[in-house]
Amino acid sequence: MLLCGIDGGAKNTKAVLVDEVKVLAKSLTPTGFNQKESAKKVFENVIKEAGVKKEEVRMIVATGEGQKEIDIAHKTITVVTADTLAVTHLYKGVHTIIDVGAEEGRAIKCSDEGKVIDFAINEKCAAGAGTFCETMARTIEVPLEEMGEISLRSTTSIPMNAQCAVFAESEVVSLIHAKTPKEDIARAIHEAIADRIASMVRRVGIEEKVVLMGGLSKNIGFVEALKKELGVEFIIPEDPEFMTAYGAGLSGKEGK
Repeated sequence: MLLCGIDGGAKNTKAVLVDEVKVLAKSLTPTGFNQKESAKKVFENVIKEAGVKKEEVRMIVATGEGQKEIDIAHKTITVVTADTLAVTHLYKGVHTIIDVGAEEGRAIKCSDEGKVIDFAINEKCAAGAGTFCETMARTIEVPLEEMGEISLRSTTSIPMNAQCAVFAESEVVSLIHAKTPKEDIARAIHEAIADRIASMVRRVGIEEKVVLMGGLSKNIGFVEALKKELGVEFIIPEDPEFMTAYGAGLSGKEGK
């Protein structure tokens, strides 16, 4: 049975085509101003890559911030549910999930059976998500893909006191004017994000096995900062930004 999960994220829209549980194809495109068209594009990409017809896809499930705009979907589920389904299917015994995307960070506590026990979402401020890192990269004139590596060169920890993305940017500008090395600023940025995410994770509880997913999990500077903050090692999926779409696809099975 062919199933498709579409994750309408704030920055990117992702689709995963699965045959029951096996991934056949995946696609990502910038969400832009038209969520409907982005969803159609990634869906057409995955069926083309898999060499199947639209009619063969039994269920399309949408999730993410733009899920209500994805009119090709047969049903929708929450991101928290999608994340939990994906992780509990792939990683047995994991009860703690951390998902950090462009606009939101999520911490989830789940059961072995894939049931959500508790969760917390950082949705009020971008300071705890990927967009903050992207904005700060532009501010210090460093390519986003190099931010993590640069931060690891730092030998000085500089605390950032601002709890708001807008004020934090002003703080970074002040550090620039003070001739603070870019690697130290980059480290401070990642540690600030990690601090906000760690606080959220502690609210739901953390166990020994933790899956870290979402686009920001590909940033080594953030990963190392969060490791230090929580004192745990992470399981990071091969394609962490596609996990939510994969979970949405899995939910299309009967009984889910």
